[in-house]
Amino acid sequence: MNVPESFPRNPWPAALSGAQPKLALRLVDGQYVAGISDEEREARYAMCADLVEQLVAYCQRKQAQQPEKPLETLLEQVDAAVRTKGWDTSPIELTWCIARVRERLL
Repeated sequence: MNVPESFPRNPWPAALSGAQPKLALRLVDGQYVAGISDEEREARYAMCADLVEQLVAYCQRKQAQQPEKPLETLLEQVDAAVRTKGWDTSPIELTWCIARVRERLL
């Protein structure tokens, strides 16, 4: 799968408190790994690309139902609603998804 360069490389950046420098690692198959693997990134991209398709279709339906509503208002409402859903997407991935939806609709 061809993941675009614009897709987030690390959807969950680590924030570790304290005075000492720290590395955020996780144990995967007996090895410590920083960030996500290429396979995980491809899977996350596929999930987000599917979400973009669903949101584009949803927005197009809503535009047809309410043609008087400005598209920008609809996009802001969709953005706010998506962020409250608790789906398995990081805030940075949602930002990427909404930006792709905007590109497709504007």
